[in-house]
Amino acid sequence: MSLNYYVIYKPYEVLSRFTPEGNKSCLADYFKVPRDVYPVGRLDYDSEGLLLLTNDKSLNNRLLLPQYAHEREYWVQVDGAVTDTAVHQLQEGVDITVDGKLYHTKPCFAEIFSDEPFLPPRNPPIRFRKNIPAPWLRLILQEGKNRQVRKMTAATGFPTLRLVRYRMEEVTIEGMQPGDMVQLSRNTVYKKLRLQVS
Repeated sequence: MSLNYYVIYKPYEVLSRFTPEGNKSCLADYFKVPRDVYPVGRLDYDSEGLLLLTNDKSLNNRLLLPQYAHEREYWVQVDGAVTDTAVHQLQEGVDITVDGKLYHTKPCFAEIFSDEPFLPPRNPPIRFRKNIPAPWLRLILQEGKNRQVRKMTAATGFPTLRLVRYRMEEVTIEGMQPGDMVQLSRNTVYKKLRLQVS
């Protein structure tokens, strides 16, 4: 079996799977790949950015099992003038609910972007309110609970307006547009993800 690896920029309001649900768009509307290729992990319907597609089951396991922690960098636009206190709370970890239970997130890297990051415009754009700032945060996590980033910013009082996964380890969406796909070799993917090729 030939192993295939693709990096995609999942657009906003697209399901992280190839089968549709109701009238929602899915990956099959944007990306043509062999039938045995699936996404590694997921990005929420209302999030955008980096998603890996592969038929390499061992890579899938190594990226999703908690003991193989790897960096995931998110660029997050939030509602309101985010404070240094909120950033510190994010860095230290905050209480969120996961599967109905209280969970304290692991310490992470968090900072406020001094300038708005360079990203393609979202379609449709977020709703701007003239008198309320909508700054951007950079968050680097080593875990990925369901809707974790949104829950974390909400816990500090600054709900997420736009959420983009920018990179996993050294795999990034730099220079890509929503709907773009790049095929990579096995060695390149493993090297960029800092994994040993077995």
